[in-house]
Amino acid sequence: MLKVSKSGYYKWRVAEVSEQCKRKEEITDRIKYYFQFKHEIYGSPRIHKELLKEGLCVSERTVGLIMREQGLRSCMARKFRVQTTDSNHDQPIAPNLLQQDFTATKPNEKWVADITYIPCRQGKLYLASILDLYTKQIVGWKLSDRMTTDLVLDALKQAHSVKKPGKDLIHHSDRGSQYASKEYRSQLESYEITPSMSRKGNCYDNACIEAFHSILKREFIYSNPKFKTKQEAQQKLYRYLEFFYNRTRSNSTIGYISPAQFEQLYYQQVA
Repeated sequence: MLKVSKSGYYKWRVAEVSEQCKRKEEITDRIKYYFQFKHEIYGSPRIHKELLKEGLCVSERTVGLIMREQGLRSCMARKFRVQTTDSNHDQPIAPNLLQQDFTATKPNEKWVADITYIPCRQGKLYLASILDLYTKQIVGWKLSDRMTTDLVLDALKQAHSVKKPGKDLIHHSDRGSQYASKEYRSQLESYEITPSMSRKGNCYDNACIEAFHSILKREFIYSNPKFKTKQEAQQKLYRYLEFFYNRTRSNSTIGYISPAQFEQLYYQQVA
């Protein structure tokens, strides 16, 4: 009825199967590349976005199936928490200006800050981070073996030195004694930065920086052997934050591009 010979039909069928296999091999190779290049951190949604950028037409479901076939599994979180907030003090508390509004219209409009614990065989380490809510970039950070006011002050000074924000910046943190200290409040005032603080015991008021620290633990801390020395922790954390997280890692909330790329796009548009 189709006026096609049996031999012609089977030849076409074999060629079609071979083409499908060739295409799957190509996609599999690119998936493996991005999985390794992104330090085994990316799951199927992010790898799917990278493939689309290349012009490969493939579904996220197919990417997930191939990753499962190849045994490629992104890092998983582990439950571990060290108390880093001491709100039992008599220092002044700033009003909650953010009110869980984590949206921003430009860089250096809203910064959020927090402290987290970093495990190390040589001794305890604490990381103070400051995140820009518009670009999702870590604009300031400091690692130290003591959870003091100097720790958060150094992170703030670094952020201000690099970004040079204007007078309309809101700095939001929890009620920890470090952020409520006279020294920190004075530094914010000298920079003309408006302080804001979460409600007592409400982690949702500072959810964005909490989420970043969760990503940091899942992708970087828990997927690697515990740091042997504090110097090793400093060096590896520097590479992760400055070269991977800020400049390479795609962020789903800003269109699957890196924070540095997103910031650059903003200044190109307003120029």
